[in-house]
Amino acid sequence: MTGEPARQGSARAGSAARSAGPGDPMPENQGPENQGPGNQGPENQGPENQGPGNQVPQDPRPADPAPQARAQQPSNVRRLCAIVLIMETVVIWLSIPVALAVNRASPSRIGLAGVVLAVAAVALASLARRRPRWTIIGGSVLQVLVIAAGVIVPVMYFLGAIFAALWIIGIALGRRLDAAS
Repeated sequence: MTGEPARQGSARAGSAARSAGPGDPMPENQGPENQGPGNQGPENQGPENQGPGNQVPQDPRPADPAPQARAQQPSNVRRLCAIVLIMETVVIWLSIPVALAVNRASPSRIGLAGVVLAVAAVALASLARRRPRWTIIGGSVLQVLVIAAGVIVPVMYFLGAIFAALWIIGIALGRRLDAAS
């Protein structure tokens, strides 16, 4: 006898009996033989079962995460504005070939205007989480510019008006939902 109690019923008894080293994949109190429904509770995570390699990291969050969770969640206004801007980006990109086919202006101006509007819409959508006020102001200006693009592509008067309505509805509905929650 070596002074250690013999473990029976496990093929890994010899490796589980030694202490966990830095290269061991599984600490001794977390081996397959200790994974029963009664062995996973906090009673097995006490100081007597925690060696230098078995430390359970402490959760730095406060006990009641509800107030922080509400503050960190993006508001409904931000979400709806970002969604409208991303959908509008797709419409702007699809309007560039139409504007080139109509050929009322030079292709370089049409391409530049379309790319600038599309990039602005994507930038404003990504900015919605950090700077909601800038997003609302910039998005409102973008709606006017998209409607003004109807000078080159007449259908943009109609599509711009639809997206301007979606923009206003998104802001109003988002504010109503935020107030209710």
